[in-house]
Amino acid sequence: MTGMCCFSGKVKEVKNTRIFARMGAKGHQVIVYQMSIHAPEDLAMVLPIPVTKGSDEKVVQFFDFSGYPQFFADLGKLFPTSIGAAGPFGVAPPRSMAPKLKVVSVGAYDASFVPTIKDFSRLDERFRLPEGVWDQLPGYSDFGFAVFKLKAGHGKVHPMAFAFPSATPKKLFFPTLHIHDGKVHDKEAFDHVLYFQGDRAEAAHGGWVESPALAVTKVKCGLTHDMVRPERHVYRQTMRGTFQNGDVVVALA
Repeated sequence: MTGMCCFSGKVKEVKNTRIFARMGAKGHQVIVYQMSIHAPEDLAMVLPIPVTKGSDEKVVQFFDFSGYPQFFADLGKLFPTSIGAAGPFGVAPPRSMAPKLKVVSVGAYDASFVPTIKDFSRLDERFRLPEGVWDQLPGYSDFGFAVFKLKAGHGKVHPMAFAFPSATPKKLFFPTLHIHDGKVHDKEAFDHVLYFQGDRAEAAHGGWVESPALAVTKVKCGLTHDMVRPERHVYRQTMRGTFQNGDVVVALA
């Protein structure tokens, strides 16, 4: 199994994970996420995100990318066909009367934003991570969680996309933490390609590769809900192999 992320149930295989990130206006970060998955039953993918403290369930906006399933294929066309070596990266009791979390339909998914760890009690039990998982990860106590409900199947899923008010507007965040079977391991197998738009100085510190051409030359930017800026270059880093288990962070200027 490679490319594993945070899932509420068992999966047979996850691979070819690709993530795009950009810091937008007023400290709102955008993320587009895609992978290939083999899941024998319905489950949820949980992405921890550093939202501003005190955020409610309405602050995260989800976007439908079902009309642009080839988004990451087009991003990849911005770069030479050879892929370089992997680079470094930085790394309460249930409330029975609490209202259920809002569910948004975005293409093939139902999505919800879970503002805090304790709010998982307001999510359908099938789509929660096992109790005690986040006790193993105290660094995520102030995070919120974007949850995408996936149907059983085998193959590529269309990109998932959302924007959130970031608690760390000077840092671009990639959710690459791996959790499976309710366990957190120090190191995990990665099969990730990461992309971002930002300044060349920000990319220089992490071994990122710059696209020779502007995004608009290959990407249908009009189908990305303004997540991709057409007039800017794109930076890429490939992570294939065993890495320290955690999220990738890029310091912004």
